[in-house]
Amino acid sequence: MTKRPDFTASVRRLVAHVAATTREFRHLDPDAILVVSGEARRASRGTVKPLCFPGGRRRDAVGRRKPLVTFHGHRVLYAITLRPLFFRRSTPRQRVATILHELFHISPAFDGTLDHRRRHAHAGKGFEAEFAPVERRCWKKLPPELAEAFAYDGEVRVLQWLEKPQSWLPGERASHRTHYSEAHLFEGVVRMKTPQPRRRRDPS
Repeated sequence: MTKRPDFTASVRRLVAHVAATTREFRHLDPDAILVVSGEARRASRGTVKPLCFPGGRRRDAVGRRKPLVTFHGHRVLYAITLRPLFFRRSTPRQRVATILHELFHISPAFDGTLDHRRRHAHAGKGFEAEFAPVERRCWKKLPPELAEAFAYDGEVRVLQWLEKPQSWLPGERASHRTHYSEAHLFEGVVRMKTPQPRRRRDPS
């Protein structure tokens, strides 16, 4: 029986590749970005969520606290969640573009915040106008072995939350978990369904 591919590792390799080769993503630290699969959210293929307050702080000005999230000893500042449409109704290029799209929202300061200039509500159509040439450039120079992982059709292994961190911790109650790690994740199985290219008809 063929072993199911580790899709989480493939996404991590993609993030590391663009961080090393693309000017717009050089501020990224791949070890501080966690990628998981999650539940459906309308027509979304993916979302990115900061896991701390500006400046990497765990407490904000009004006293709200965020739990600490680490993964194999590295502090995680951002979590990208891949939604069912990513796996079930996307082409390989759309999947890569989804990852790049979410990375493009991350602040150049890489301090646990998103770039306010690139929020859809603020940028509108300007976001896509700025993002499109970056996406085209990344796709064009993506190594075939990386692109191949996003064209897979079949079951893959992906990290999922066993216990999902709260957005923030209410008050100082000791009953709320303050630290999440790989112990609160598990490797689930997700079915990727990739449309096959249409065969060209023989004119004869």
